[in-house]
Amino acid sequence: MTPDGGGEAVARNVILTGDCVEVMAGLPPASVDLVFADPPYNLQLRGELHRPDNSRVDAVTERWDRFASFADYDRFTRAWLAAVRRVLKPDGALWVIGSYHNVFRVGAALQDLGFWILNDVIWRKANPMPNFRGKRLTNAHETLIWASRGEGARYTFNYDALKALNDGIQMRSDWTIPLCTGAERLKDAAGEKAHPTQKPEALLHRILVASSNPGDLVLDPFFGTGTTGAVAKALGRDFIGIEREAAYVALAAARIARVRPYEAGAIATTGSRRAEPRVPFGALVERGLLRPGEVLVSPRGKAAKVRADGTLVGDGITGSIHQVGAAAEGAPSCNGWTYWHFRREGRLVPIDLLRQQLRAEMGDMS
Repeated sequence: MTPDGGGEAVARNVILTGDCVEVMAGLPPASVDLVFADPPYNLQLRGELHRPDNSRVDAVTERWDRFASFADYDRFTRAWLAAVRRVLKPDGALWVIGSYHNVFRVGAALQDLGFWILNDVIWRKANPMPNFRGKRLTNAHETLIWASRGEGARYTFNYDALKALNDGIQMRSDWTIPLCTGAERLKDAAGEKAHPTQKPEALLHRILVASSNPGDLVLDPFFGTGTTGAVAKALGRDFIGIEREAAYVALAAARIARVRPYEAGAIATTGSRRAEPRVPFGALVERGLLRPGEVLVSPRGKAAKVRADGTLVGDGITGSIHQVGAAAEGAPSCNGWTYWHFRREGRLVPIDLLRQQLRAEMGDMS
């Protein structure tokens, strides 16, 4: 138990048994950093589904996925989303996953409740189940909605970590990840799938790296067999799981007990430059790191002089490092920090190196 939110104690790294709305009502308000929700999809299945060889497809037929009507499902959705909104910190965020059966209804409900949609992400399954009846397209994806608690929330987004995860390329909103199979798929005593919709750990790994930091508290109100808890424990995040089915609780607890957390140095997340302290170009001049009258150059030989007020003058234009750089290139915009260079010992050095030096000094003083 640790203090969080408004100072109330909140349990961490626990599985709470019961209805998620009722259990969340007992959690302190504004105590959770991130929520991942995998609610019932309300698949509306009619009868059994068979393969061409007449073998039965193991589909979702559990009672927890059955609702009497769309109105009934909407009431359920609004109730759990409202409960989530209450326990989220002001700068917290929510990920919710669904299929075409439910995701549009969930999206409308969360907007009505004041959440702010940041992205929808297509999880493209590398190995989807075929459409055996041949009457529709093969359903090869599910949709995730990423939303902040409100429009102005300063939510966590580890942009540079995701870029590193994606081999140095900006992460897109379409993710190709295989379904949960092989040794990762939990089995029951009879050797059958323990849960019909167990999500792959790779999916949760990406979500937690993207939108949480070590030590954050992650809530999963539909815990199932504990994928969120297992990945959170490995990555040094804390978790709360809520699950009403006793069989799933037992499986999840045993699964998480087997997880060995990664060592502390391995779970550090690449910081986002957007979260670093702002350093104006003028601060470099004030500190004497660049002198008024010093000439800055671009890699293509464009030149501009530094002025005492932190502006540049070059090619008949005076302005910020970004404005003068854009004018020099005839471009609509320019990142002056990476565009302009200064000379030191015969080498061209980007001015961004000086900005990083000042940021490091600011960090030492904090």
